[in-house]
Amino acid sequence: MSQIIFITGGARSGKSRLAEELAESFGAPLAYIATCEPGDAEMEERIARHRTRRGPEWQTIEEPCNLAETVKQHDGLFNGMLVDCITLWLTNLLIGYDDRQKVLDDVALFSALFPTLKTPLILVSSEVGMGIVPENSLARTFRDIAGEANELLAKAADEVYVMFSGLPLKLKG
Repeated sequence: MSQIIFITGGARSGKSRLAEELAESFGAPLAYIATCEPGDAEMEERIARHRTRRGPEWQTIEEPCNLAETVKQHDGLFNGMLVDCITLWLTNLLIGYDDRQKVLDDVALFSALFPTLKTPLILVSSEVGMGIVPENSLARTFRDIAGEANELLAKAADEVYVMFSGLPLKLKG
Protein backbone atom coordinates (compact mmCIF):
# COMPACT_ATOMS: atom_id res chain seq x y z
CA MET A 1 0.00 0.00 0.00
CA SER A 2 1.31 3.45 -0.89
CA GLN A 3 1.22 6.66 1.08
CA ILE A 4 -1.73 9.01 0.43
CA ILE A 5 -1.24 12.68 1.34
CA PHE A 6 -4.12 15.18 1.22
CA ILE A 7 -3.42 18.94 1.25
CA THR A 8 -6.17 21.54 1.51
CA GLY A 9 -6.37 25.27 2.12
CA GLY A 10 -7.45 28.54 0.58
CA ALA A 11 -6.47 30.08 -2.74
CA ARG A 12 -2.78 31.00 -3.00
CA SER A 13 -2.07 29.49 0.43
CA GLY A 14 0.93 27.42 -0.71
CA LYS A 15 -0.84 24.08 -1.28
CA SER A 16 0.81 23.29 -4.60
CA ARG A 17 4.27 24.35 -3.40
CA LEU A 18 4.01 22.04 -0.36
CA ALA A 19 2.67 19.20 -2.53
CA GLU A 20 5.56 19.55 -4.99
CA GLU A 21 8.13 19.62 -2.16
CA LEU A 22 6.66 16.47 -0.61
CA ALA A 23 6.52 14.72 -3.99
CA GLU A 24 10.13 15.64 -4.78
CA SER A 25 11.19 13.85 -1.58
CA PHE A 26 10.17 10.59 -3.34
CA GLY A 27 12.66 11.30 -6.16
CA ALA A 28 12.20 11.39 -9.93
CA PRO A 29 10.41 10.41 -12.05
CA LEU A 30 7.27 12.18 -10.82
CA ALA A 31 3.81 12.50 -12.35
CA TYR A 32 1.81 15.71 -12.16
CA ILE A 33 -1.82 14.91 -12.93
CA ALA A 34 -3.47 18.18 -13.94
CA THR A 35 -7.25 18.43 -13.81
CA CYS A 36 -7.39 21.99 -15.18
CA GLU A 37 -8.45 22.72 -18.72
CA PRO A 38 -7.12 26.08 -19.94
CA GLY A 39 -10.10 28.22 -20.78
CA ASP A 40 -8.41 31.55 -21.46
CA ALA A 41 -5.04 33.24 -21.95
CA GLU A 42 -4.55 33.96 -18.23
CA MET A 43 -5.06 30.30 -17.34
CA GLU A 44 -2.67 29.21 -20.10
CA GLU A 45 -0.04 31.58 -18.66
CA ARG A 46 -0.61 30.21 -15.16
CA ILE A 47 -0.21 26.63 -16.40
CA ALA A 48 3.02 27.55 -18.22
CA ARG A 49 4.46 29.11 -15.03
CA HIS A 50 3.61 25.98 -13.03
CA ARG A 51 5.27 23.69 -15.60
CA THR A 52 8.42 25.80 -15.64
CA ARG A 53 8.58 25.82 -11.85
CA ARG A 54 8.28 22.02 -11.65
CA GLY A 55 11.13 21.25 -14.02
CA PRO A 56 12.08 18.24 -16.15
CA GLU A 57 11.77 15.54 -13.46
CA TRP A 58 7.98 15.91 -13.74
CA GLN A 59 5.77 14.40 -16.43
CA THR A 60 2.48 16.26 -16.83
CA ILE A 61 -0.60 14.15 -17.46
CA GLU A 62 -3.74 16.13 -18.27
CA GLU A 63 -6.95 14.49 -17.10
CA PRO A 64 -10.00 16.62 -16.29
CA CYS A 65 -12.51 13.87 -15.41
CA ASN A 66 -11.31 10.23 -15.34
CA LEU A 67 -9.04 10.59 -12.33
CA ALA A 68 -9.37 7.09 -10.86
CA GLU A 69 -8.59 5.41 -14.17
CA THR A 70 -5.66 7.74 -14.87
CA VAL A 71 -4.10 7.15 -11.45
CA LYS A 72 -4.62 3.39 -11.81
CA GLN A 73 -3.00 3.35 -15.29
CA HIS A 74 0.09 5.24 -14.07
CA ASP A 75 0.51 3.45 -10.74
CA GLY A 76 3.97 1.90 -10.46
CA LEU A 77 5.43 3.98 -13.32
CA PHE A 78 6.56 6.88 -11.11
CA ASN A 79 8.12 7.39 -7.68
CA GLY A 80 5.27 9.75 -6.80
CA MET A 81 2.08 11.15 -8.31
CA LEU A 82 0.52 14.53 -7.54
CA VAL A 83 -3.07 15.47 -8.44
CA ASP A 84 -3.65 19.21 -8.67
CA CYS A 85 -6.40 19.93 -8.09
CA ILE A 86 -9.36 18.03 -6.70
CA THR A 87 -11.70 21.05 -6.71
CA LEU A 88 -11.15 21.62 -10.44
CA TRP A 89 -11.84 17.91 -10.99
CA LEU A 90 -15.08 18.30 -9.02
CA THR A 91 -16.00 21.32 -11.15
CA ASN A 92 -15.45 19.31 -14.33
CA LEU A 93 -17.56 16.43 -13.01
CA LEU A 94 -20.39 18.69 -11.84
CA ILE A 95 -20.52 20.44 -15.22
CA GLY A 96 -20.43 17.09 -17.02
CA TYR A 97 -22.92 15.22 -14.84
CA ASP A 98 -25.12 18.00 -13.47
CA ASP A 99 -25.77 15.48 -10.69
CA ARG A 100 -24.42 15.90 -7.17
CA GLN A 101 -24.62 12.20 -6.30
CA LYS A 102 -22.76 11.07 -9.44
CA VAL A 103 -19.91 13.45 -8.55
CA LEU A 104 -19.70 12.08 -5.02
CA ASP A 105 -19.88 8.51 -6.38
CA ASP A 106 -16.76 9.25 -8.47
CA VAL A 107 -15.02 10.59 -5.35
CA ALA A 108 -15.91 7.40 -3.44
CA LEU A 109 -14.67 5.26 -6.35
CA PHE A 110 -11.42 7.24 -6.44
CA SER A 111 -10.80 6.94 -2.69
CA ALA A 112 -11.57 3.20 -2.79
CA LEU A 113 -8.57 2.88 -5.13
CA PHE A 114 -6.09 4.18 -2.52
CA PRO A 115 -5.39 0.88 -0.69
CA THR A 116 -4.45 -0.81 -4.00
CA LEU A 117 -1.84 1.76 -5.09
CA LYS A 118 1.90 1.13 -5.06
CA THR A 119 2.92 4.71 -5.83
CA PRO A 120 2.68 7.52 -3.24
CA LEU A 121 -0.16 9.88 -4.16
CA ILE A 122 -0.50 13.54 -3.15
CA LEU A 123 -3.84 15.30 -3.58
CA VAL A 124 -4.31 19.08 -3.60
CA SER A 125 -7.76 20.51 -2.93
CA SER A 126 -9.17 23.92 -2.09
CA GLU A 127 -11.14 24.60 1.05
CA VAL A 128 -14.08 26.56 -0.34
CA GLY A 129 -16.57 26.42 2.52
CA MET A 130 -14.98 28.87 4.95
CA GLY A 131 -16.55 32.01 3.50
CA ILE A 132 -20.03 33.39 3.06
CA VAL A 133 -22.94 31.30 1.84
CA PRO A 134 -23.00 31.64 -1.97
CA GLU A 135 -25.97 33.50 -3.41
CA ASN A 136 -26.89 30.99 -6.12
CA SER A 137 -27.87 27.34 -6.13
CA LEU A 138 -25.04 26.09 -8.36
CA ALA A 139 -22.39 27.74 -6.18
CA ARG A 140 -23.97 26.34 -3.00
CA THR A 141 -24.12 22.87 -4.57
CA PHE A 142 -20.46 23.10 -5.55
CA ARG A 143 -19.46 24.30 -2.07
CA ASP A 144 -21.32 21.38 -0.50
CA ILE A 145 -19.83 18.82 -2.92
CA ALA A 146 -16.31 20.17 -2.34
CA GLY A 147 -16.78 19.95 1.43
CA GLU A 148 -18.08 16.38 1.28
CA ALA A 149 -15.36 15.32 -1.18
CA ASN A 150 -12.61 16.84 0.96
CA GLU A 151 -14.02 15.04 3.98
CA LEU A 152 -14.05 11.68 2.16
CA LEU A 153 -10.54 12.10 0.78
CA ALA A 154 -9.07 13.34 4.07
CA LYS A 155 -10.58 10.35 5.87
CA ALA A 156 -9.02 7.96 3.33
CA ALA A 157 -5.61 9.68 3.38
CA ASP A 158 -2.67 8.70 5.59
CA GLU A 159 -1.57 12.31 6.08
CA VAL A 160 -3.59 15.52 5.92
CA TYR A 161 -2.31 19.10 5.86
CA VAL A 162 -4.12 22.42 5.78
CA MET A 163 -2.25 25.48 4.53
CA PHE A 164 -2.68 28.93 6.08
CA SER A 165 -0.65 31.88 4.76
CA GLY A 166 2.03 29.60 3.35
CA LEU A 167 2.37 27.57 6.55
CA PRO A 168 1.36 23.90 6.74
CA LEU A 169 -0.57 22.57 9.70
CA LYS A 170 -0.48 18.78 9.90
CA LEU A 171 -3.90 17.45 10.90
CA LYS A 172 -3.38 13.71 10.47
CA GLY A 173 -0.59 11.17 10.20
